[in-house]
Amino acid sequence: MEFKDYYKTLGISRDATAEDLKKAFRKLARKYHPDVSKEADAELRMKEVNEAYAVLSDPEKRAAYDQLGQGYRPGQEFRPPPDWDAGFEFSGGGFASHEAAEFSDFFAELFGRMGAGRTFGAREAGFRAQGEDHHAKILLDLEDAFQGATRQITLRVPTVDEHGRVSLATRTLNVKIPQGVRAGQIIRLAGQGAPGTAGAPAGDLLLEVHFKPHPRLRAEGRDLHLALPLAPWEAALGAVVTVSIPGGSLKVRIPPGAQHGRQVRVRGKGIPGNPPGDLLLDLEVVLPPADTPKARELYETMARELAFDARREGGR
Repeated sequence: MEFKDYYKTLGISRDATAEDLKKAFRKLARKYHPDVSKEADAELRMKEVNEAYAVLSDPEKRAAYDQLGQGYRPGQEFRPPPDWDAGFEFSGGGFASHEAAEFSDFFAELFGRMGAGRTFGAREAGFRAQGEDHHAKILLDLEDAFQGATRQITLRVPTVDEHGRVSLATRTLNVKIPQGVRAGQIIRLAGQGAPGTAGAPAGDLLLEVHFKPHPRLRAEGRDLHLALPLAPWEAALGAVVTVSIPGGSLKVRIPPGAQHGRQVRVRGKGIPGNPPGDLLLDLEVVLPPADTPKARELYETMARELAFDARREGGR
């Protein structure tokens, strides 16, 4: 996927004000609008102009785009890093989901999931309007789901100065992480959203939980997946092995004749909850190397005495 330079599309500098954006957009709209333009590629150019303006005229999208796109050139191969949008605080009305379908793959990749499913916004009561809810995606350690914790979260908040220029401010909050939290769960912080009007209460801040990559474990709902290496004799003869999980370790019985790729389920040992998740062990049989005379002798003995045909046993 190619990187799109929205500033170049509109012919403006990266420090352009909101008024500069409007002037550039109106000028290009007069030139490329399909109803009046004589340009051969007017429809395509107008679509590109609309997309660039949709991003740069929205302070939240613009701030995210500016941070993500640093160092990229137009047409350069581009792929946003995983969880690039974590830690950005967005308002409930910052994204219209239909835009992703109207615009390019580049737009959809960046903003297609930003705000998806958000239905919260300003809530009116007479002439008083409760503040709009805000939303942010946060990354937690998987261990927090087992023990619960209080974590200091720093969010990047797009702001607009008196000249219409966009920048990122930060705010730091202490957030209580409940035990048993799972990916996709929302933690609601009352009164931490946008301020209300005419004395109405502020909106809430809704934090969508995601887990940082773990070196050994992968969460799926409240279930945990873990690759468990086994020696050939442990798989063939059965064994009791120790498995480390957040918060401690447990003994797991491997049945005799366990095969590489088989899955062993340990019920109730996933992420805590009601009910708790399970621990799913994906068995990986690891062969010791034949790098000593003794090891080679043992392999040669097995080759002679076991009469084992791996291709036949494997059905190939």
